Amino acid sequence: MHDSDIRNKPVIHPQIEAKSQEIGFTMPSDLYIGVLLKTLIASKPAGNFLELGTGIGLSLSWMIDGMDHASTLTTIDNDPKLTTIASNFFGKDPRVAVILADGAEWIQHYTGPTFDLIFADAWPGKYSQLDETLAMLKPGGLYVIDDMLPQPNWPEGHAAKAEALIEILENRTDFQLTKMNWSTGVILMAKK
Repeated sequence: MHDSDIRNKPVIHPQIEAKSQEIGFTMPSDLYIGVLLKTLIASKPAGNFLELGTGIGLSLSWMIDGMDHASTLTTIDNDPKLTTIASNFFGKDPRVAVILADGAEWIQHYTGPTFDLIFADAWPGKYSQLDETLAMLKPGGLYVIDDMLPQPNWPEGHAAKAEALIEILENRTDFQLTKMNWSTGVILMAKK
């Protein structure tokens, strides 16, 4: 499958891609993770969703596209420039909350309802605060991470961190885990 084979991209997707190029944002999400997120979110009507690591909003656009009218989505990023851009694209949607915050602090202080799906695309919720993040999922809730296959932009030593995270996740007995050698390397977990 090639990027050109992907159908039903969010209408706003080309505008976000253009903005990425304009500001030199070098960590855009892979299209395939977007398609997967959209499908998973569509399977959870009236769902409550969390994205850790808004970035410029490419994954967010797919997630919103999969939501029904009764769903809600919270997205967190610590970069004010990126949250401002995401708010400009999605801030008028009452189902979406774009929050500027340190992800680790936000996770540690969160006391709201549990989530149907968490997409952890930042260090917090993935390489730190993992237990706290997984505890925020409902039974049957989905935890999704990508970039688990070696990436050209990984800093020295990151491969060992990714391998250690995979081992931790594989050893959890409270989740069903699927590793996908697809896209940038996806792990999908369902809470038992």
